[in-house]
Amino acid sequence: MISSNDFRPGVSIVLDGSVWRVVEFLHVKPGKGAAFVRTKLKNAQSGNTVERTFRAGETVPQANLEKSTMQHTYKEGDEYVFMDMETYEEGRLTAQQIGDKVKYLKEGMEANVVRWNEQVLDVELPNSVVLEVIETDPGVKGDTATGGSKPAKLETGATVMVPLFIAQGERIRIDTREDKYLGRE
Repeated sequence: MISSNDFRPGVSIVLDGSVWRVVEFLHVKPGKGAAFVRTKLKNAQSGNTVERTFRAGETVPQANLEKSTMQHTYKEGDEYVFMDMETYEEGRLTAQQIGDKVKYLKEGMEANVVRWNEQVLDVELPNSVVLEVIETDPGVKGDTATGGSKPAKLETGATVMVPLFIAQGERIRIDTREDKYLGRE
C-alpha cells in the first residue's frame, strides 16, 4: 500500500483492477477543509489518462512491476522472440504487446520488458538507436543541415524525417521516444 502523500511521477498504483502511473500530482491545502492530492494518472495497459483526486493520506495498492532485461533474437511469423539475459529463457511477444516501438526493434537489441501479474505492460527500448538508412531521396549539392528535411526509410521499416544531406546507406542515431533524427553515427 502507498499513501497519496507519497505520490511522485512514475509511481505505479492499482485502481479498479488495472495499473495506473502517476504523471502529475499536486498537494492542495485549502484554507478551509481537509487537504487533498490532485493527480493525473495514465493507464499502463490502454494509455488512457484521467484526473483523480485523493484525500491526503489515503492509501491505495502499489503495483509490483517486474522489469527484466531481454534481448530480441529473431522474428518468427508475427511474434518477436526475446531471450532473458539472466535466465537465458526464451519468451515471445506480439507486435501488439510491444506497441509502436516495434518500428525500432532490431535483432540483437536489448530492451526492458515490464510485467505486472505475468502480463506485459511495456517494452522499454534504449533512448536512442543507430540504424541504417535504406531508402531516401538523393542529396543535392548545396543541401545544408538547416535547409530542410526529407523522409528516410530505415532498416527496421520505420520512416523518420532527416536533413537533406543524409544519403542512402548512412548510419544515423534516432531518438526512440520522439521519433527524431539526432545525428550521424
